[in-house]
Amino acid sequence: MNADFPLLVARELHKAYRKHKIEVPVLTGLDLTVWAGEFLCVVGASGSGKSTLLHLLGTLDQPDRGTILLDGERIDQATPRRRDQLRNSTFGFIFQFYHLLPEFTALENVLMPQLIRTSLWGYFWQRRKLRQRAIELLERVGLGDRLHHRPRELSGGEMQRASIARALMSEPRILFADEPTGNLDELKGREIIDLLRDLNRQQGLTIIMVTHNMDLVAPSDRVVRLTKGKVEAAPPLQMVLPPDGETVSNKQPHHPLIDPRIDPLLRKAL
Repeated sequence: MNADFPLLVARELHKAYRKHKIEVPVLTGLDLTVWAGEFLCVVGASGSGKSTLLHLLGTLDQPDRGTILLDGERIDQATPRRRDQLRNSTFGFIFQFYHLLPEFTALENVLMPQLIRTSLWGYFWQRRKLRQRAIELLERVGLGDRLHHRPRELSGGEMQRASIARALMSEPRILFADEPTGNLDELKGREIIDLLRDLNRQQGLTIIMVTHNMDLVAPSDRVVRLTKGKVEAAPPLQMVLPPDGETVSNKQPHHPLIDPRIDPLLRKAL
């Protein structure tokens, strides 16, 4: 990674959804730049294209026109294999509806990306190391005493914490969070936001979060608003406190075995 260049760049993104002869434009020439280590919030009215933007940046979908660059590599036209690699190693995803597999425990759900990422023999030889990492992640998000609980035995906040641990299992560089507090009450929602901010500060993890709740954007470094398919002019980045405790402004980069019942979007993300 070159610190003189942004981590993720989107230029002139266009995306429309079509049904028969009806075309609904969602993104209409959107531009966005994201720096490494940034906590960016994307806000906007319902239907403004927030989730669509997240899906395009995370290669869950492809734009009709435009360019997306990751460290200078064009990824909007990447091969399916390359896009799979990015979603399984470089990108992590958190969804509003958790998408935990109901028949598996919290620990097994967190291990799922590695089960998909490696061969059967590869997983067998690494199983102790991977299991220990999954346990450590669950402990970090406050679920050390819920390792063997299934989703139906967890609260909404606990399920979202488990999904965060799963997203971190592959040590992603960018974490995409699509309305991560949408199904939670105010208290649990703030706990999730605080957890994300801790990950951002302590690990330098780049986070791009979509939300409609303006009460939750205060911990972020920057907020952009989508209007009519484009990003409105954003204010300068806030003064932030990086992990080493030195105050800086204008934050720059710090330097297959898939269950057929898995939601198609989750299949891509894993």
